[in-house]
Amino acid sequence: MQRAYAPWVAVVGKRPAPMDDDYAHHIAAGEVFVLDDAGAIAALAVLIAAPDHLLLDNVAVDPARHGGGLGRRMIAFAEQAARQRGYGELRLFTNERMVSNIGLYERLGFVETHRDTVAGHRRVFMTKPL
Repeated sequence: MQRAYAPWVAVVGKRPAPMDDDYAHHIAAGEVFVLDDAGAIAALAVLIAAPDHLLLDNVAVDPARHGGGLGRRMIAFAEQAARQRGYGELRLFTNERMVSNIGLYERLGFVETHRDTVAGHRRVFMTKPL
């Protein structure tokens, strides 16, 4: 999903962390979930289990599919997956310059818990009780 993050390079000032993530590792661990559209990936989510919560490590939508609700659909999928696994909390983080994403997450019920710099990226950490 390099295309999904390419528009953010100028906003963030460098490649967003998901552009350089180890997707082979996530796939092997069973953490990647895709929304398929005629054999092409329209959207994906990376879900990582933690002892007390599910982490929505990444949600990405093909830019050609923006505005169709696929991001919300993948977040709803993550919430359902968390509930099915017995978690009472879904967490995520995003770059602090991705203001529109932060607004979306807030509208979907996430609240900011803190901000921190991780591996050179300023991140906003958010949680949603389920």
